[in-house]
Amino acid sequence: MSGADQEGSPGFRAGFVSISGRPNVGKSTFLNAVLGQKLSIVTSRPQTTRNRIMGIKNLPGAQVVFLDTPGIHTPRHGLGSHMVKEARQAIHDVDVVLYMVEPARPHRDDLSILKTLRGEGKPVVLLVNKLDTVKKLELLPVIQAFSEAYDFHEIVPVSALRGDGLEEALGIIVGLMSEGPRLFPEDMLTDSAERFIVSEMVREKVMASTRKEVPHAVAVEVKRWEENERLISIGADIYVEKDGQKGIIIGKRGAMLKQIGTAARRDIEGLLGTKVFLELFVKVVPDWRRKKGVLTDLGYR
Repeated sequence: MSGADQEGSPGFRAGFVSISGRPNVGKSTFLNAVLGQKLSIVTSRPQTTRNRIMGIKNLPGAQVVFLDTPGIHTPRHGLGSHMVKEARQAIHDVDVVLYMVEPARPHRDDLSILKTLRGEGKPVVLLVNKLDTVKKLELLPVIQAFSEAYDFHEIVPVSALRGDGLEEALGIIVGLMSEGPRLFPEDMLTDSAERFIVSEMVREKVMASTRKEVPHAVAVEVKRWEENERLISIGADIYVEKDGQKGIIIGKRGAMLKQIGTAARRDIEGLLGTKVFLELFVKVVPDWRRKKGVLTDLGYR
């Protein structure tokens, strides 16, 4: 690293960037790809991300602090209101906004969100994600339509899944950062507690393994965390709203719960770098998504 690029020198840049957009456009996949490590959970279902997730990317001469946010949508319960509040607050708190869309013409919700962004006065970079799903010629009318809807600083087609366009996007982001010292230690990846990330990894496996109304009725709380020289022993409660949902997650003779636990344990061991014993329990908390006290206890404030 040259002297002009070192932390605290005139050339060093740092700042906060939100990854914003509607549900299921690939925000979490983008964050994981940029970081080169799985931090945000990813499923094919919309509204997977419920909390703001911070991911820190250190580059030669820069530190970019990404905030992966829940998809902005019309909430139908207290949990949904929490998610939208998290997403909108992140936009307000950052230096640059990455607005991510799929390769399709603007949805009415996009237009509504862009109207909000216009009032913030922040530089906005449009990321047209899922480049790998369309032909290049099909992107042109999409880019044109979004260009007419908002005065973006830049428009970058990307494929978060394949890694296409990420270097270009990072270069643009760094160019928009102000000069200043590093905001977090260089070896820090996130400000999220390990317990939170572990609970999210378990929830991801539940969402991937279940259908219909079950995935969005699930919350996970780590209740026990014990470490010794050989392993970390973790106990977590999986909350659902109905007895039928509990039965689905447990499965016949506990087969589904065992499958969920095995898949989650592999990811958790990759995160923590040590052997893990994971014990899961399923509990029914009726209508928890609408109960303020329960939402607060689960960290959805």
